[in-house]
Amino acid sequence: MVGGASPTYNESCPTWMDPFPKPPMKQTSSPAPYWALCLCFGIMYLAWGTTYLAIQKGVRDEHLPAFFFGGIRIGLAGILILLFQAWRGKTLLPQKRDLAGIVFMSVLLFVGGNGLITMAERSVDSGMAAVLAATTPLWMGLFGLAFPGGERLSVRGWLGLGTGLVGVAVLLSPKIDNLDGLFSDVGPLLVIGSAATWALGSLFLKHRREGIDRLTNAAQQMICGGLIMCMVGVVRDEPAQFPEQITSGAAFAFFYLLIVGSLLGFVAFNWLLGHVSASKVGTYAYVNPAVAVLVGWFAGEAIGPHILGGIGVILLGVFLVREGDKTAPAGDAAAADEAAVVEVVEEEEGVRCAVGSEAG
Repeated sequence: MVGGASPTYNESCPTWMDPFPKPPMKQTSSPAPYWALCLCFGIMYLAWGTTYLAIQKGVRDEHLPAFFFGGIRIGLAGILILLFQAWRGKTLLPQKRDLAGIVFMSVLLFVGGNGLITMAERSVDSGMAAVLAATTPLWMGLFGLAFPGGERLSVRGWLGLGTGLVGVAVLLSPKIDNLDGLFSDVGPLLVIGSAATWALGSLFLKHRREGIDRLTNAAQQMICGGLIMCMVGVVRDEPAQFPEQITSGAAFAFFYLLIVGSLLGFVAFNWLLGHVSASKVGTYAYVNPAVAVLVGWFAGEAIGPHILGGIGVILLGVFLVREGDKTAPAGDAAAADEAAVVEVVEEEEGVRCAVGSEAG
């Protein structure tokens, strides 16, 4: 999973109509209409909360090969975003010195982040996948300790890491009781690997070269990531695994993820970054798993005590980690808000969208 950009602000366009405004650190102009805020929050929550079920429908019910299903969609979304950037007059081609970084980030964010969770949902219910993917901030807090100049967790942050791990254990408790069952179905482990890979990619993004347009760079990563995923699919002989007939359900899953997850949710996310505080935008980390569990329940997935207990404990851990790694000086509200904007934007860099960390 979603990337932010810093485009040139169009003063001829009203602030509530511009889908890619320059994110202000302080709200100095008139606030956006209440209905627009509600609409964009609703779109973001529903778009990213429902993509888990759409992925499951594609790979489990319609038997679409995982890496081709994800790679074609991600690459196409990247092309559409790059065309939008061309319309805005942006430079599209990367510099030679950035190519290696684009490939490296594409492997982490899409082959690892998206590919693993897409494979996992052949056996893992969408609700459980969403809750396990919500551990991404926990992995970011842990991996950040190894990065030069990375944030050092406070006592509250370490408590959050421990709490999150307990939540994972609660979520997987039915399988832990039977270790043979735990390792016979690697789906949950693939989702955890997806969250960890996405977290690692997000941390590397924080150390990338300055001066790169975020939205263009995200599109380049998506196109590269989509191509690599398709190459992995070829190695796995996925072309031979395509169903003889592509049903309407398979087509719906594909275009729902493309339009709603990878594009519509992305636009709503970027618009909100420019009109409300980053802490409010960051509520997607708590709402999306709940939406995914609820949507999965409506679709017939069972919700046991381990699901409800796991989601509560994991989200508590995420909250503690997020609160525990804030390093802005006390009383410096502008610095704190700027740090929060950077955190939210870079967690979604590359448009994860449907992995929730993002699986799209």
